Amino acid sequence: MKKYQQGEKCLLLGREQSRAFDAWAINVVGVPGPVLMENAGRSCAELIAEKLVGKTSPRVCIFCGPGNNGGDGFVIARHLLNRNFSVATLICGDPDKIKGDAKINLDILKALNAKIERLDISNTNIIKSRIAAFAKDADMLVDAVFGTGLAGQLRDDSKMLIEAINALGKPILAVDIPSGLDCDTGLPLGASIKAKWTVTFAAVKKGFALETAREFTGEIYVASIGVVPAFNHRA
Repeated sequence: MKKYQQGEKCLLLGREQSRAFDAWAINVVGVPGPVLMENAGRSCAELIAEKLVGKTSPRVCIFCGPGNNGGDGFVIARHLLNRNFSVATLICGDPDKIKGDAKINLDILKALNAKIERLDISNTNIIKSRIAAFAKDADMLVDAVFGTGLAGQLRDDSKMLIEAINALGKPILAVDIPSGLDCDTGLPLGASIKAKWTVTFAAVKKGFALETAREFTGEIYVASIGVVPAFNHRA
């Protein structure tokens, strides 16, 4: 895993390029989606373990959305459980919308009797109190709510969710991109997670190279997911 330094020349992927890369890796190269997700989640878990080394009985709370970013979160939870971490996972949204590779990893987590809760973010009256109670004893939070495909302004309930997580004042590791941050512009789409660390996959995201993103991404690490993009777009 390589640490990215702001301003260095490197491969950059925008929103559409990130989507195209995933499709190329799966459909052309033939790497199955669950393998990509496994590699992504494992990389995050390794950095989390590194950052919490020496911590007695580390406790991590993972916030997962219903898409593939949430699927990465389920993989992270499993790998941390394998390291004897105390792990709690909160599904932020409708679990019935979790499909495909993410559903595979959620089902594995359930089979391991992991602690999984659900937060109905449409009920805005309870978001702040539920988030505060869920993560009050956490040493670190993991943001796996929204991925690079997010576009357009966030709904009010999603903004409230992000603001409630930030308000906890705990160190946050963002998975691929801080939730709410625009992949191309590095600007919040109404609100953005303020991470201490971001583990991004395959390449630095286009918006990360911009000064506007720095307060949201924290330190940026680029993790391999087992295949390298076959096209270049350099800053």
